[in-house]
Amino acid sequence: MICVPLLKRELKRNIPLLAIFAGILTLYASVILTMYDPELGESLAMMKDAMPQLFAAFGMSDPGTTLAEFLANYLYGFLFLALPLVMIILLTNRLLAGYLDHGTMAWLLATPRPRRQIAASQALFLIGSILVAVLYAGGLCALLSAFMYPGELASLPFLRLNLSLAALLSLLGSLCFGGVSALPDSRQGLAAGGGLCVLFMLLQMLSQAGEKWEWLQYLTPLTAFDSAALARGEGSMWPALVLFMTALALYAAGVGIFTRRDLCL
Repeated sequence: MICVPLLKRELKRNIPLLAIFAGILTLYASVILTMYDPELGESLAMMKDAMPQLFAAFGMSDPGTTLAEFLANYLYGFLFLALPLVMIILLTNRLLAGYLDHGTMAWLLATPRPRRQIAASQALFLIGSILVAVLYAGGLCALLSAFMYPGELASLPFLRLNLSLAALLSLLGSLCFGGVSALPDSRQGLAAGGGLCVLFMLLQMLSQAGEKWEWLQYLTPLTAFDSAALARGEGSMWPALVLFMTALALYAAGVGIFTRRDLCL
């Protein structure tokens, strides 16, 4: 079902890209964690009071009372969604759209591997990359927190936060993968899938900007990822399970569509 040589090839091709995003995540996580300080917290509160709608749109309206809540608001509320989404779009382009546009998909299909196996391998690599990114981000925050603020990061709420983030990003990845698999023009498919993900983020930001926009939260799956509630140890993991199962279904549908569609190579 999986083409191991293709997975190895994609890993070799995409290590530089993954390393770049790991470096960016490291930079942001390190900077944000240094801001977990009472004095800086007062400065952030003053900035929030001066620009309440802007801070609310980016999910930073409440710094919280614990380290987990602080990270949920200032990292997981926006940065750890937006940065991995850029990585997902670039990876989807390299894994599917790029092969179709440059004609190299014909080279892959000329191998003894069936088309379903090739598509499933690319989907697996994308899912694995997302999970590794979340594991790296969460592990980095946990390690830095243990070094800078020993004993202050509640492990169970933080674990639930990262599992839910992985489920949501998996869903966004499945939308990008499905768009390229389904539409005849791979570039249009990537634009449709990636554009839909960006639209969901914009709707989520608008829904947090004021009461008159709250109804927009029902138009985006990002509402199922309540980072603040998860960091407080509240809420259920059922939304994360639904997101992940939906993502798997969309990946499977994308593989099936790609297997049956006509390709102009």
